[in-house]
Parts: sequence; structure tokens; C-alpha cells
Amino acid sequence: MLYYLYEYLTDHGIHVPGLGMLKYISFRAGMAVLLSLTIALVYGKRIINYLRAKQMGELVRDLGLDGQKQKEGTPTMGGLIIILATLIPVLLFTRITNVYIVLLIVSVVWMGAIGFLDDYLKKVKKNKDGLSGKFKIVGQVGLGLIVGVTMYFHPDITVKRKYADAKVVNRNNVEQNFMPTEKITVSTVPFAKNNEFDYSGMLFWMNDKDAHEWAWIVFIPIVIFIVTAVSNGANITDGIDGLAAGTSTVILLALAFFTYVSGNIIFADYLNIMFLPNMGETTIFVVAMVGAVIGFFWYNTYPAQVFMGDTGSLMLGGAIAVLAIILRKELMIPVLCGIFLIENISVMLQVVVFKFRKRKYGLEYAQNNRLFKMSPLHHHYQKEGFHESKIVNRMIIIGVMLAIVCLITLKMR
Repeated sequence: MLYYLYEYLTDHGIHVPGLGMLKYISFRAGMAVLLSLTIALVYGKRIINYLRAKQMGELVRDLGLDGQKQKEGTPTMGGLIIILATLIPVLLFTRITNVYIVLLIVSVVWMGAIGFLDDYLKKVKKNKDGLSGKFKIVGQVGLGLIVGVTMYFHPDITVKRKYADAKVVNRNNVEQNFMPTEKITVSTVPFAKNNEFDYSGMLFWMNDKDAHEWAWIVFIPIVIFIVTAVSNGANITDGIDGLAAGTSTVILLALAFFTYVSGNIIFADYLNIMFLPNMGETTIFVVAMVGAVIGFFWYNTYPAQVFMGDTGSLMLGGAIAVLAIILRKELMIPVLCGIFLIENISVMLQVVVFKFRKRKYGLEYAQNNRLFKMSPLHHHYQKEGFHESKIVNRMIIIGVMLAIVCLITLKMR
């Protein structure tokens, strides 16, 4: 909104000293992250006290983990802190008519609402199961459908790819190094030399024209799968103090870098990557969310004063998935969101191995010979005797390493 105020005043010949800084994405991004961090730190405590007063405490199941019962009564639904601290700076400092900003706001509100409903049913209605799993899936599929359809059909979502011989075309006018704007379902393949993958290529039995026309048949289901998988991965990772918030911060910082370079034609030219028109504005959204998550992390580190609940974990996973998709970096998710992935896989492997051993050797053998002492993976390490702070810190370090690997793919191909 402040950007539009600057435009309005400028158009009417009114020049306010310092207001011209609002035309720069870097300035607005800096202001957004400071404001989001301040909101989360200052008003986060008030939200925590309100949740405690309303008895929105966590009901902890006895899993036999050290320090588990001490968490009983810790306020949950703390994801509200992240949502509010993200949306307020976004509304103030971005061009909110930007299609990517609208899509991200919808994603945060949509997944936050699903998570909030789940937490509400558990804490207020005393329904220990919360929102049925099938309704969560319906919500995730719904968001994936919205994102997929918007990405495919919205006229403002385009790409500009570099000419193969762009290095000798023109260094003084970098825009001439790029092809005309295209409306295609193309993505980036990490670690590959010719690293652009068009989903229409999966319809290999069609001619090029028909394949591009019908590419949505494969593109939209893949988007739905990604949104569902990443949001569930973040939800599963949120099991010990600070783990989901800490790893999400690292992922978001990497995505913030990608949004900035992908939305800046000079950096896109230098790094030899696709230029995504209108993407630069998204940097403000991502850094605002970074500030919000870090502010929440202040209260969520061991021993946690608040849990994010499904309100926060489903929302963070959904937002990260949508960011990767609009950046055309969804194929990088297995590396960038590696912590989410291994947590997800640990649960699936635990179930598969247990069922196999139960069928082959019987229930008693399966119960006494589980693949992991407990899943998700972070609980396995707790059972091994590791303190949860050590588990969180080491997983964040691994997350940093994975993020660095993703960043160097910009040149390593």
C-alpha cells in the first residue's frame, strides 16, 4: 500500500523526502523484514499470553520421551504469530496486485485456515483427532489446484529464457540476450547442463503444438502433489522445539535469494538463468516471512513457550511449496527441503517395514524389531538419548548445507 501512496503522490507532483526509497525492492524488503521481526517479537508474547489464558495448551501423548510431560499445557496455535507478522508487512510494502503476491497471500491464508481448524477442533472442541486427514488432503489438493491453474492460465505469469549464444549478443543491453516473453510450463533441473525442463515434453506422443496446449494435464497434478507433500513434510517435522521453524528459516532464506536473482534481469543474465518478470516483488514476501519465523523461533526454542501447531506447520510447508513452484525450482525441493523429505520418508518406511514384518513374522516380532525406535526420525534420535536441542541444531546445520548445495547449482551445471 505504501508503494501505491508513493506513486499517487508522485503523479500529483507531491515529493516527500525519503519516500522515493519505496520504489526500490531492496529497501522495501529490508523494511518488511524489520517490521515482521518486530511484530513477532513484540506482539508474539501477547498472543502467547492470550492463548494461555484461553487454555489453548498442548495435550501431550505419552510416547516415553524425556521431558515430554513438561510440555503439557504449552500454548499451541502459535502459527498465528507467523501469519500476522508476515501479512502485515506484505500488505504495507508490496504491490499487492502482483499475481505472485496474491497467490502467496492466498496460500498462507488457505493453509493457515486448514491448520487453524485442526488446532481449533483439538483444543476448543476437545476432539483429540482434530480435522480428519481426508479433509486436510482435500484442502491441500484445493490449494494445489488453485496454484496450478493460476500458473498455467494467468497471462502475467511468464518467463524469458536466454538465447543459446547470449554471451556474445549484447552485454550493454542485457534484455536483448533474452528471448521474447513466453507462456510455457518450464522448470529448472538442478545439476544439469541444459537445465530447462518443459512439462509438455512428457506428452511425447503429441506434436509440439498439441503438447504445449495440453501440458496442464501433467503440470497441475504435479503441482498438487508437491503442495501436498511439502506441507505434510513440514507438519511431520514440527515435532520438537524449534525444528520446523529453524529448518524453514534456512529454506526461506535460500528461496529469498532465488526470488531476487530470478526477478532481476541483470542477475539473471549474469547467472545464465531464466528471467521471471514480476518475480522481484516476491522477495519482499519471502523476507517478511523469514522475519516472522525468526521472531517466532525466539519463543519456540527449547524449552518452547509456544508451539506453532498445524496452523503454522501446514502454512509454512504450503508457502514453501508454492514459492518453489512459482520460481520454477520445484525439482530442487528434494534437496532444499531435504529435512522435510527424510522426516516424511522415515514415517513411510516405519509403516511399510512394520507391516511387512508383521505379515511375515507376526505382530510380536514386528513390535520388537521396528526399523526406527520411533518415527518421525527426530523421535528416533530422542530415543537414542540425544537432547532435542542437539537434534534441532544438527538438523539446521544439515539444512544449511543442503541450501548451499542448491545455491551453487546456479553455477554448477
